[in-house]
Amino acid sequence: MAIPIIDLFAGPGGLGEGFCSVLDAKDRRMFKIKLSIEKDEHAHQTLELRAFFREFEPDRVPDDYYAHLRGEISREDLFARHPVAAAAAAAESWKAELGGASAPEKTVDERINKALNGSKKWVLIGGPPCQAYSLVGRSRVIGGEGLKRYENDPKHGLYRHYLRILAVHRPPVFVMENVKGLLSARVRKENMFERILGDLRHPLAAISDSLEEHNSPSLTYRLVSVVSSRNDLLGDIAPSDFVVCAEKYGIPQARHRIIVVGIRSDLKGVPTLLSPEDPPTVEQVIGDLPRIRSGLSKEEDSPVAWSEAVGTLGDVRWLSNEKFDEELREALFLALYRVNSKLGRGEAFMPTKRQPKALPEWFHDLRLGGVCNHVSRGHIRADLHRYFFASVFANRRGRSPLLEEFPKQLLPLHQNVAEALEETKFNDRFRVQLANRPSTTVVSHISKDGHYFIHYDPTQCRSLTVREAARLQTFPDNYFFVGPRTEQYQQVGNAVPPLLARKIALSLTKLLCDLIDN
Repeated sequence: MAIPIIDLFAGPGGLGEGFCSVLDAKDRRMFKIKLSIEKDEHAHQTLELRAFFREFEPDRVPDDYYAHLRGEISREDLFARHPVAAAAAAAESWKAELGGASAPEKTVDERINKALNGSKKWVLIGGPPCQAYSLVGRSRVIGGEGLKRYENDPKHGLYRHYLRILAVHRPPVFVMENVKGLLSARVRKENMFERILGDLRHPLAAISDSLEEHNSPSLTYRLVSVVSSRNDLLGDIAPSDFVVCAEKYGIPQARHRIIVVGIRSDLKGVPTLLSPEDPPTVEQVIGDLPRIRSGLSKEEDSPVAWSEAVGTLGDVRWLSNEKFDEELREALFLALYRVNSKLGRGEAFMPTKRQPKALPEWFHDLRLGGVCNHVSRGHIRADLHRYFFASVFANRRGRSPLLEEFPKQLLPLHQNVAEALEETKFNDRFRVQLANRPSTTVVSHISKDGHYFIHYDPTQCRSLTVREAARLQTFPDNYFFVGPRTEQYQQVGNAVPPLLARKIALSLTKLLCDLIDN
């Protein structure tokens, strides 16, 4: 029987997807999400659709699911044709905000108890929203009133909802994820991560003044790392031991996140450690996707207009200036020569038979017959030129250009650009995802603009699509993101890479199976 999972702050479901991808010797799912809780409307719709997909064994997903992803039938038609699976998916994925009016504690407890149906062997997963802890988030508020707002940010307390569920429902094992910036986060001079670790070890004591209030025996957890063998019992585990560098474990992205595994102290065993593995490169993961162009925003857009707009870069004076780097100038003109006016901007679904060079068995689904969520964004003409220059520079130099390496004529006329040039702060704001390396961290800011996520191919002259970002996050191609494109980017950027989550689930499998056997 599948091991039940309760998924809090689920987002689009990356952490849960990784667990549910683990199969037993008979190709049956070893884990089953019984309840996922997410407040965002579009992320919840993504969760619900994926829950529908997982109502079927991997080789028995109905053709109608793929027809929906190809845009051939609506979501309503899909669910109407498979009412039992649709009802189960609706019961599994709950649109609610922990701590909010939609999810009072009593209702949360009732939903969890109903979902678990008396099971004592289960896993709690998830992580509180982490914007308040991120290094970038904190950099925006340091000093004066900003510091006061930061210290009073209610997001600091969201982990307590996770903590309360630990205290009340006593899962044998939990997995908590958060950003690496939490290591250095302080509120009123207190280190937040050390406080959270202490609370996770003693959740009952952390949420009440008196243990007697709970009519429950003392509850404690051993906290363990999936990448370090140092032991919580011996007291030699360090906060940094909980940091997982995804690129060291076969993920095509330099994503560093805190992963804390808690094991109830009355239980024995520890997870196996993740095995180091070389990561695939960006090109190996997204190079097979259909070539598309960016859009041309704030003026007429068409394939011809776009190619002419990119081509005007060849007419500027600085490119013909004798002082300009000759090797780079030649590369720019050669790339301009290769720009053509026949590329489209992509579609919600694009037929293709090609597979990625890396992890094809993980990403590719032959039944889908193509890829979803592969539509480009529009960029103003000036940004097209910046992206084109940056990608050519990166291809020649093996790194993205810093702002001071851009021709002055290409620099944005923003005050913060001048500050960046003077202080070298955020000096890499135009960042190319290099073809021969893992990507940099895919973050939710990708929903705002594409400056940090420029495609390595200058002839496409664009930022990454949702599907490309999803590939770097290791979402399978049959994982469909619902909502407007901005919301799709947000979901992808906030997620845990499913392939990393799968590796974490595998590290826990023997421990959990031993618990079930005993």
